[in-house]
Amino acid sequence: MEDTVVTASDGSGYGKHGASGQKRSMMGWMTALSSPVDDIERNIESLRERSRDLYMGAPIASGAFRTLVTNVVGVGLKLNAQIDYEFLGMTIEEADALETVIEREFNYWAESENCDASRMCDFDELQALAFLSMLMSGDCFALLPMKKRADVIYQTTVKLIEADRVCNPNFNDFMDESLINGVETDASGEVIAYHIADKHPNSSLTVRNNWRRVEKYGKKTSRVNVIHLIELERPEQRRGVPLLAPVIESLKQIDRYTDAELMAAVINGMYSLFIKTEASQQNEFGGGFGGDLEDEDEDDSKINIGNGSVNFLREGESIQESNPGRPNANFDGFVTAIFRQIGVALELPYEVLMKHFTSSYSASRGALLEAWKMFKKRRSWLAKKFCQPIYNEWFAEAVALGRINAPGFFNDPLIRKAYTRAEWLGPTQGQLDPKKEVEAAILRVENGFSTRTKETQELTGGNYFANHALRVQEEKLRSEAGFGVAQKAVLVEESTKKNEDDNDEEDDADDK
Repeated sequence: MEDTVVTASDGSGYGKHGASGQKRSMMGWMTALSSPVDDIERNIESLRERSRDLYMGAPIASGAFRTLVTNVVGVGLKLNAQIDYEFLGMTIEEADALETVIEREFNYWAESENCDASRMCDFDELQALAFLSMLMSGDCFALLPMKKRADVIYQTTVKLIEADRVCNPNFNDFMDESLINGVETDASGEVIAYHIADKHPNSSLTVRNNWRRVEKYGKKTSRVNVIHLIELERPEQRRGVPLLAPVIESLKQIDRYTDAELMAAVINGMYSLFIKTEASQQNEFGGGFGGDLEDEDEDDSKINIGNGSVNFLREGESIQESNPGRPNANFDGFVTAIFRQIGVALELPYEVLMKHFTSSYSASRGALLEAWKMFKKRRSWLAKKFCQPIYNEWFAEAVALGRINAPGFFNDPLIRKAYTRAEWLGPTQGQLDPKKEVEAAILRVENGFSTRTKETQELTGGNYFANHALRVQEEKLRSEAGFGVAQKAVLVEESTKKNEDDNDEEDDADDK
């Protein structure tokens, strides 16, 4: 008895559905099982250039990028040192005092353009630029060179490298499996080095280029030499995919459609009058083809349309009036449907993508909450992949210079991590109804579901302890100035009277 080989075409299991090769709906679907090199690495350049073109020319693409940067980074992720004082054997008071010193020293470095190797951005601006570049190009790189400058305490700097500069020397791509798109790996697949061009490979100013091999980590100290900002979607992937990759075609087509509709509306808005005359009279009017009729070099077939223009036709010529029907009544509904699909792919609800909140409070808040999940995830990723590694290197220099007292920092990796533990705070979530948000925060605190510190940070981005210390001073000054209890009594009395008046008006309305 011969063995029977069962294949998907036999219609078993998924072969009847998604893997079917016999259904008419599936016959035209061309697919292939390819490696990340074939699916991603060979297409990176095309995806990258089209993504940038959409950012520069398509409003919806540019708006999506800016919305992400504004909500994830905002004015910058701020350091909030969180020393593991229990592991280090410190009291909470000692830890608080050291955290204050650390934050003061770091802010000195981060708020100055000296932290940037090119001296153009402070640390907040570097975060925004790195994140935007990663979204647009698929990935972004940062080097951490030491640069000695006059009247500057710290030598640690950040140098951002655009994705294009990390590539194979002399454009010999895919010749060696260990070196693909400028990323070098060892036999086990671990990334060990990056090949970085001195200049942008496609720049009109680049005549001759040289490549430099930079190891990812230092051999002696394991110091981070290269920070690679990338979001992976496949194992063994080496370069990142631009955020717009799944919707590039949709964005380009909707951009073309929008341009066509706009042009049609402009043309339709120009009312032009065509007059048919005898050929012998055309010179008198100096018509649309003007000048001497005997001049054969003049192109009389071209008629320009303008606002309120009058064009004269040749004898025997006529025009049929057309009505393009612009503006198109279906335009808004169609593009809205496409924008909703684009928003789903980008994890941006339509209301947030278009800044269009016309639904109910609950629906709008639901859209904001859904978007906020994505913003928080990306913020956590940026803090972990960009801010924290840079902070670790800065901290090491601060300890080496004696600016921060951290015993045992260079002796034990666990001690090093305990000192550099931190959280990075960004812009707070938007509020549709601040009063309801505050009332909800009060209920969470009173019932033990949250803390005043957490609610203060999420509602206003402030620091509860700093606010508390300042409020103590404020209330003391108000009390000394004669405000305080007396004024509060007046306010309570006014509020009570207003409530009584409102109740009286309601009773009168009921009587009527």
